[in-house]
Amino acid sequence: MMSLMDSEQSLNVVQKKRYHFKPVHLQVLNQIFVALSLAAAPLGCFVVWRRMAYFGDATAHASILGVALSLAFALPVFIGVLLIALAMALAISALQARGQTLDTLLGVMAHSTLALGLVTVSFFSDVRIDLMAYLFGDILSVAWSDFLWIGLGLFLVVGLLGWRWSALLTCTLNRDLAQAEGINPKREQLVLTLALALIVALGIQIVGAILIAALLIIPAAAARNFANTPEAMALIAAAFGACATLGGLAASLHWDTPTGPSIICCAAALFFTSTLLGALRGHGLS
Repeated sequence: MMSLMDSEQSLNVVQKKRYHFKPVHLQVLNQIFVALSLAAAPLGCFVVWRRMAYFGDATAHASILGVALSLAFALPVFIGVLLIALAMALAISALQARGQTLDTLLGVMAHSTLALGLVTVSFFSDVRIDLMAYLFGDILSVAWSDFLWIGLGLFLVVGLLGWRWSALLTCTLNRDLAQAEGINPKREQLVLTLALALIVALGIQIVGAILIAALLIIPAAAARNFANTPEAMALIAAAFGACATLGGLAASLHWDTPTGPSIICCAAALFFTSTLLGALRGHGLS
């Protein structure tokens, strides 16, 4: 029988080797992380401009229910999370149209769906589930086949935003002006909702449900201190997001820290630095 000391030594060896990758694997991881940040950054700008921070957070919390749905019907996690994220976003939009206040709806839906997801997952006693991987991300839980879906999904998000950028921006600035130009604000809201749901579904296994909203918001909030135009803010946010993901991944590999939280810590450091520099310059895009 293995002694307690031998068990501790084995555990230490596993922990030390946890984030050791071959160079080719590390290159692919870098590309996936950068692609996620590049797709999330312009979307995060709209989240900041429209004051939808808690909307993204609520959608991300609901993704745990998507994990439970995937287990119940033997679906890929990506599909289950995407369906629940879309349903959550559409339900909030519908209830808001009926006169419910947005902050109340977000609070009720976010916590209810997260609790329901955790309770539902607990019924699958015959399935081994690492909830921490879905809450805070675990790059080791992502299969190589998942990277293909993530790449295709990120390409779709970027293409969708590029296609509808002008219309989304007009609706964000002035809904009346958008309607005068023949743009349907409800349709553009649906496009934004779809993009948010895709990002949440794609990012849950990488940075986790709790932190995906932070990856949307923090780089965009940091970029606002240096941008004069919406396009400049989106580009700067993408650069900040890429720096945060590469820095977080490097820190995770070096110090054996969780990947998702390491990325968000780097993003937060960029935000506080940019806020300080922005205050000194007295400059920024509100």
